[in-house]
Amino acid sequence: MSTLVLLLAPRERLRAQASAAGEGARASREFSYALSADGLAVSAQGRCAAALLPKADSVIAVLADADVSWHRITLPKAPAARLRAALVGVLEESLLDDEDALHLAVAPQATAGQPTWIAAVHRPWLAAELAALEAANLSVERVVPSSWPDNPASAHFFEAEEGAGAQADNLALAWSDDQGVSCVRLDGGLARTLLPSDPQTPLRASATPAVAAAAERWLGAPVPVLPAAQRALIAARSLWNLRQFDLAARHRGARALADAWRQLLSPAWRPVRIGLVTLVVLQLIGLNLWALHLRGQANERQQAMATLLRATYPSASTALAPDVEMERQTSVLRSAAGRAGAGDLEPMLQAAAAAWPDGVPPVETLRFEPGKLTLSAASMTPAQIDRFRSELRPAGWAVDTSEGRLTISRANAAAL
Repeated sequence: MSTLVLLLAPRERLRAQASAAGEGARASREFSYALSADGLAVSAQGRCAAALLPKADSVIAVLADADVSWHRITLPKAPAARLRAALVGVLEESLLDDEDALHLAVAPQATAGQPTWIAAVHRPWLAAELAALEAANLSVERVVPSSWPDNPASAHFFEAEEGAGAQADNLALAWSDDQGVSCVRLDGGLARTLLPSDPQTPLRASATPAVAAAAERWLGAPVPVLPAAQRALIAARSLWNLRQFDLAARHRGARALADAWRQLLSPAWRPVRIGLVTLVVLQLIGLNLWALHLRGQANERQQAMATLLRATYPSASTALAPDVEMERQTSVLRSAAGRAGAGDLEPMLQAAAAAWPDGVPPVETLRFEPGKLTLSAASMTPAQIDRFRSELRPAGWAVDTSEGRLTISRANAAAL
């Protein structure tokens, strides 16, 4: 998965009082970037406007060492909605700026009630940088520091002012250990006090290519060269994320779905995609084969019914469905033989007479339609009607009541 690492330029301290709009205008001009196809090696780097930055699966912004201050506190036990206010209360005496001008972030995997590190950044400046990137349709997933409190100690030498050359008064040191992070120039004596007094103490040292030789002379030991792009890529692999509280990335659900989709489309997931497509194709083929099988069974039953109809009633019409035509032919034969069918008047009268409640006067009026017999029942009580219905139900009759009349019909016909 490709990663675009943006090296945010250090905040200009002489313009610290400038408006957020002015800083946003500065941030909208150009950004230094490093592009990596695997997150391990830099495949491309450069500097361009935000709208011209290359596309990548993940975008991570890296802050300069001097733009982040560090504070060691015991993480207060507070709900997520009130955690920032609790942090401000704990750090109130150590914060130099107004609390509204500071953005705070908690170290990864911090536990309430345990000592942890808190990163503080100038909020208007960082918000303007992120806004400039979002205006160019770049969604910054994480914001990370270039260095953070760590053990063993590390020292990184760089140019204090970019483009001013590797002069003695232009060398700066970013020092990080378990006590915090410090950025100092090498032209004074303060930098020497940061170095461990014991030469056997492990020290991770690095320097940008422009100041590597000067850093070796000052340190008196070899210093590996670490370009700014590669150092930013190393920082991007950390667990830090300064986008917290009000600067937290929005639409996390949509971004998670987009990341999952990009991951599914990556070359590493090609066997999974092939397997899913194969499974869907097999399912479609299986469903179609099963549908053909059921259709064949239905046609066979239809043909068997048609054969039975022709064998039983040679003169039967084939215009109707076989079951409908067979029922019609059977009804014709029964009528011709003088036998009453289930929907004729005689069976219905017999069923009504057998279930007629005791004490109820004879029926005054009745009305018959094929399959339906309507009787007057104005003198029946609701209890007698329920008893009449319950007597006929086991025999397959249905009884409906309406305006003092009882309508008797076959239960399956009433349902239809």
